[in-house]
Formats: sequence, structure tokens, C-alpha cells
Amino acid sequence: MANHREDHATIDLMTTGNAPYVARDLAHVWHPCTQMKDHEQNVPLIPIRRGQGVWLEDYSGRRYLDAISSWWVNLFGHAYPRIIAALREQVDKLEQVILAGFTHEPVIELSEALVAIAPEGLTRCFYADNGSAAVEVAVKMSFHYWRNVGRSAKRRFITLSNSYHGETLGALAVGNVELYKEIYQPLLMDVITVPSPDCYEREAGESWAEHSRRKFAHMEATLARHAHEVAAVIVEPLVQCAGTMRMYDPVYLELLRDACNRYEVHLIADEIAVGFGRTGTMFACEQAHIRPDFMCLSKGLTAGYLPLSAVMTTEAVYAAFYDEYEKLNAFLHSHSFTGNPLACAVARACLGIFREDNVLERNRALAAHMGARARELEEHPHVAEVRQRGMIVAIELVRDKATRAPYAWQERRGLVIYRHAIERGVLLRPVGNVVYFMPPYVITPDEIDLMVEVAREGIELATCG
Repeated sequence: MANHREDHATIDLMTTGNAPYVARDLAHVWHPCTQMKDHEQNVPLIPIRRGQGVWLEDYSGRRYLDAISSWWVNLFGHAYPRIIAALREQVDKLEQVILAGFTHEPVIELSEALVAIAPEGLTRCFYADNGSAAVEVAVKMSFHYWRNVGRSAKRRFITLSNSYHGETLGALAVGNVELYKEIYQPLLMDVITVPSPDCYEREAGESWAEHSRRKFAHMEATLARHAHEVAAVIVEPLVQCAGTMRMYDPVYLELLRDACNRYEVHLIADEIAVGFGRTGTMFACEQAHIRPDFMCLSKGLTAGYLPLSAVMTTEAVYAAFYDEYEKLNAFLHSHSFTGNPLACAVARACLGIFREDNVLERNRALAAHMGARARELEEHPHVAEVRQRGMIVAIELVRDKATRAPYAWQERRGLVIYRHAIERGVLLRPVGNVVYFMPPYVITPDEIDLMVEVAREGIELATCG
């Protein structure tokens, strides 16, 4: 009888279609990173009923290949049985407890697992609930560290041009994408910005490594001039994701780690988008064989199933806060859901999948196939570059290939691609004039072929006039 009722409910949902859900949503919901007027004109809202693997399904029964991992978070596809089982098991035991003065097994086991796979020396885990919050923690912790050790003049931060670290005020301040930052500038702390090692800007005949080494001269000079007042340098290792997926060579990180050591400045690695296998290694920093002083993690930490973030740091940093209560040296930052047991249980399950299923090796074959198919677009008259780092591929569109003159942002060429892809059953969300692929790790070669073919069709439509 239960199955009979469920079948009728399914039929009702399918025949109702999307329209009622869209109307109810637009009456009350304010969506992120969106001009809401678009949803009444250019970009029809799509209510999603369920997901399975790399596919999302709306209330009319249409399916969409999730080529962007639902904003870069979903590693193992939707409704992954092992993750769901871990969540179900935990929810029967403990859903939430204050982490101040209390602890629980999921947060202990997750911390042990993270320390086991992180760059050697990152032994302490501080938890928050999203990527921006993790960056806030790292920035505050670095500033506070220098204060605790008697060097309170070190209170500024160095960031790269075109960088993005989140939307809260501290995270926004240490980023540099003007689209997000400019309007809030009066609210933000003053930071020092140096040119990105972005290899799209390399000279003809110059290798990625040569370009990245050359661009490091700006960082070296800035540290030499400002180290006395700088707490930390913050970077997104290897890929500036929200900065149109611009990429650089690991040698830059090697040089930066050495310089931060010499000038006594912390290095904060924002691995929120690039961690957990996205760039081909578990953490992007591994490709430079370095250990940052702070490593910010989120997104793939729970494979997109629940909000959670972590900041990993060293015993030296931890020791600077460890003192008698009366010294008031403790780090008092907190979140209500810090170390949430459900999220920690899910994250622990995700790390188990990496460990038991040889995910990184399997991804190498997928990445090779995705890169080979995407590079077929390099000859397109409006494609300036196809670049790749692991399971991230980006296609840069330009008005003029010879000069690399970009399309004006007002033309919204990416929107043409987005709308075409939706019609063809693929979720692509170009960043400006850059089409990118960042799919779940359970995608198949055939699904990659579909994803790339739909992108090719969209590029043709977007650049034909």
C-alpha cells in the first residue's frame, strides 16, 4: 500500500511540472549571485526534484548533467549510497552538540583522518561551516598569532590580483575580483595586492614555469618592502577558480613558501575549491611539495552533502594560543555549528571513499579523456586557450584570437551557452567568457563526450554574431 501511495505521489509531482514551484520560489526566495529580474526574463528558474549520480532531475522529469558539481562541491555524485548510509547512521546517534567544552567521535575521527592525509606538519583542525568562514578563521588566527608573540605590527595581508576567497567582509577584503568587491570597498580592510602568476598572460614561447617564476619577482619585492607589517600571504594554489579559472605553475608556490620562511610571514593556502583531488592530487599544495601555515578546506570536504569547513594549522601556531586563562590569549572565534556531528560523519565517509576506491588514480584517466576532448576546441576561431589542471578544464573565449581581445561583459555570451546547455540537458555555468568543466568524479567517458559536445554547440551559438 505504501508503494501504491508513493507511485501516485510521483505521478502527481511529474504532472504538476515546474511552474508552481517557480511561482512559489519567486514569491519569497532571494537567490545567491543572481540578478533576480533575470529569472522573470532571461533565465527561467529550474526547480530540482532529485539527483542521481551526475544527473539532476526537475519536476517535469527533465534531466541535467551536473557538469559543475553543483558549484564545485559534489565529488561523488548525487545520492551516493555510502555517504547517505553514513548520514543515516549518525542522525540516529547525535545530530548536534556544542563543541566548546564537549566533543564527539565524528569530529575526532575526521580530524585524525585529515591530519593523516594533509601536508606533514598540519596537525590542528579548527572547524567552521563554509569556505568564507574558513578564510575568516585563517586571517584572524594569523593576525592574532603575531599579536600573541609580541609582533602586533604584523597586521596586513598580501593577496594576488584576480583572487577570490569568499563573500564575508574579511574574505572579501583579501580577494581581488572587482565584480564582488568594489561596492563594499568602504567596509574592507586595506590589503596589499601583487600581480597574479596567471599563465594566460604569458609571453609567446614562454613556459608556464618560466612565466610563474618571472611573476614571482613582484611578490619577492613586496615581501622585502612590507614583511615587517605583513601577517600572511593568501593564495588559491594553482587555480583561481572564481577568477575565470586562471591557472599557474607549482613553481610559484615553491618560491612563495621559501620567501615566506625568509621574511617570517605566514602562508595561507585557500584549498576550498581546489582541494580533495580537483587538481589531480589530494591537495594542490602537494604539487609544489610545500606545507602552508594554514590550509582552508570546504566544498569537497563533505562531497557537497552538508556545510562544513576546516582550517588546518601547525603546532607552532597552536602553541601561541595555549596559555593560562588570565593571559587572554585564547582564540575566541566560534560558530554555532562548529564541528557538527552529521557533517563530520559525512566528511569522514568521503575520505574513506578516497582511501578505499583509489579515486585519484581513476580521476587521472577521466581527466585525460576530458582534456583530450576539450582540446579539440583549440582550433575554434574564438577560443584563445584550453587549459587544464586535473579535473578542472577551462575554455577561454575571445572576440579576436590574434589579439586575444575579449568580448565585452555586457554581451553576456556565457548566458547564451548556459541557456543552450540547459535545453540540451547539461548544466554549464560559464564564468564571464570562460566555459569550464568541473564534474563529479563519477562521470563516465560517454557523459564527458556529451558535456563537451554541448559546450561546443553553445560556443558556436555564442560566437556566431
